[in-house]
Amino acid sequence: MEFKKNKICSYIKRCVLFSLTIFFIHACNLDIWQPKINPQSQIIGSISSDTTTFNYALNESNHKIFDLIYQGLVRDNPITGEIESALAEYWQVSEDKKQIIFTLRKGLKWSDGESLTVEDVVFTYNEIYLNKEIPTSYRDSLRIGETQSLPTVKKIGEFQVEFSISEPFAPFLSNVDLPILPSHALQGSVRTKDSEGKLQFLYTWGTNTPPAKLIVNGPYLLESYIPGTQFIFRRNPYYWKKDKQGNHLPYIERIICAIIESKDTALLKFRSGELDYINVSPEYFSLLKHEEKRGKFTIYNSEIRYSVTFMSFNLNQGRRGEKPLVEPKKSRWFNNVKFRQAIAYAIDRKTIINNVYRGLGQQLNSQIPVQSPYYLSLEKAGSKVYEYNPKQAKKLLLEAKFKYNNEGQLLDIDNNAVRFTLLTNASDITQQAMAAQIKQYLSQIGIQLDFQPIVLNALINQVTNSLEWEAMLLSFNSSNEPNDDVSFWSPEQSFHLFNKKPQLDQPHLEGREVADWEKKIGQLYIQGARELNRDKRREIYAEVQQIIQEYLPAIFLVNPYSMLAVRNRFDRIQYSALEGIFWNIDELKIKKDLTGKVSIESGLSSH
Repeated sequence: MEFKKNKICSYIKRCVLFSLTIFFIHACNLDIWQPKINPQSQIIGSISSDTTTFNYALNESNHKIFDLIYQGLVRDNPITGEIESALAEYWQVSEDKKQIIFTLRKGLKWSDGESLTVEDVVFTYNEIYLNKEIPTSYRDSLRIGETQSLPTVKKIGEFQVEFSISEPFAPFLSNVDLPILPSHALQGSVRTKDSEGKLQFLYTWGTNTPPAKLIVNGPYLLESYIPGTQFIFRRNPYYWKKDKQGNHLPYIERIICAIIESKDTALLKFRSGELDYINVSPEYFSLLKHEEKRGKFTIYNSEIRYSVTFMSFNLNQGRRGEKPLVEPKKSRWFNNVKFRQAIAYAIDRKTIINNVYRGLGQQLNSQIPVQSPYYLSLEKAGSKVYEYNPKQAKKLLLEAKFKYNNEGQLLDIDNNAVRFTLLTNASDITQQAMAAQIKQYLSQIGIQLDFQPIVLNALINQVTNSLEWEAMLLSFNSSNEPNDDVSFWSPEQSFHLFNKKPQLDQPHLEGREVADWEKKIGQLYIQGARELNRDKRREIYAEVQQIIQEYLPAIFLVNPYSMLAVRNRFDRIQYSALEGIFWNIDELKIKKDLTGKVSIESGLSSH
C-alpha cells in the first residue's frame, strides 16, 4: 500500500520511495508474536527495512511507521484530491494569501493523556522544523520564493495559530501537513546542548528509546519494537477522531508489522494466510490472480503507480580536502550531457516493461505523474523521449570525443575504458532485474556496468551523507503537486541528490559546481510555486519537464501499475493509486458474517 510522501522527501518523500511505495510489504515468522488482544481485530503485514530513528524531524527515509503514529494540521485526501482538516478543524486564508489562521480542534490529547495545544504547534514549527541547528530536510518544504524565506508561526488565540509567509505560495497549505510533536516531551532536549555544543534533540528518540516514552498523536502508538524484526502498534486511546455514532476510532485494535527484505518470503506468507495483504509485483500477478477466489482476497488495481523509477549519475564535482567525491575521469563522463543522452537511448524501456514488469507498466518520460494536471505529454510537445536507439547512442558518444577499440570497448579521450558502478536497492528484486537488463544494454554500446545491490538504509546514507557514489537506480513516490519535489530539483535544497550540497552537520565540500540548467530548473520551481493561476503554473512546469528531458539529471525508466492484494475480511476499503488502500486506516473495520461474528478468512486465527 502506498502512502503519500512527506512533501520534501518526495524523492525518497516520495524515494527513496525509494522502493517503500507501500505501507507494509514483507513478512517474517509470525510465531514470535503472541497477541494478548483479540487476534481477529488486528492487521498483520510487513515492511522492507528497519527505521533508523523514531525522531520524525531527523528521519531521512520517510519511513512508513510515522504515518500511523503522527498527524499534522491538515492532510490530503487521495480520493478527492482535496486538502482536509486533521488536527486543525478549519482554517482561513487572508485576501493577500500571505496569512493562514488554523483553528485547532477542542479536546485534542497526546497518547499520554496530556492536552495537545497551540503551544505544541508553535513549538513544533519554530523550535524544530524552522530551527537551523536541527538538520531536518523537512524545512525545505516550508521555504518560500526566490529568497527561500521561512514562515513565521505565532499563537493568536487559545485554539488559533497563524502562519505568515513573505509572498503568495500555491502549495503552502498542503505543506503544513508535517506532524505536530509534543513540546512537553521534547522541549528540554531542544533547549539543551551537550559538551560539544550540539542539541540533545539530535540524540533524542533513537531506536533504543522504550516505546512507552514515544508520545504521539496519530491513530496508533508503538507498543513494542524489536530491531530488525518487528513493530507492533496498538490503537491510541486518545486519538481525536470519532465516527458518526460517537465511537472512538480506529476500529482495529492492533497492527503487527514484520521487517523483512525478501518479496519471495512475503509471497509465501501471504499465500499461506499469514499476511493480510501484499504488494503485487508484476512477477506475482498471474499467480495471485489465479488464486484470488480460493485465497479469499481481492487484488486492487488502479492507474499507474504514483512513483518514479530512474537512473541517475553523480554530477557533483566537489571534493573533501584532496579527495574528489567522484573519480575525475568518471566525473567528466557523467557531466557530459551527450553521454547521459546516449545512455538514455541505449536502454530499451519497452522490453524492460515486457520482461521485468510482465507488461504491467508504462514508459516513463517525466518526473510528474500522468494523473497530475501539470503533466506534459512530451511526445505531443515534440520533446525528446529517448526511444531505444543504440545507433544514436553510439553517434552521440563519438560526438562527445569517445571512441571504440578493436574489441568494441568504449574508451574516453584519454583511452580509459568506460566502466562504472550502479547502486540498487538490495530488497527490490524488480530493480535488480532492471539493473541486469541495463547492464546488458550498455554492453551493446561498449560500456561495462557493475551493478551493486545494497541495503536501502546504506544506499540512502551513501547518496545523502557520504556523497561518494557513481550511479544509482532508485524509485521514489510522487504526487499531483510538482512543488512536493522541489527539494530534489532545487540545487540549493537538501535533497538534490545528483549534485547534493552537504548539510550543516556534514563535512565541508569544495569545488561543487551548479550548471546553468540546474539553476534554471530551480528558478522555475520558485516561479511555479509563486503562481496561483493553474494554467500559468502548467506552462511553467511544462518548461521544467522539457529542460529535465534535455539535460537528463535523471533518466526516467518505467512506471508500473499499482496493485495490492488484500484479504476480504476488511470493510470500508477505498483504493487510491496515490496512497493505496490503507490511507483511511483509522476507519477500516473487520467484516462480520451473518451471525454477527467477526469474519476470519486467514490463517492468523491460530495465533
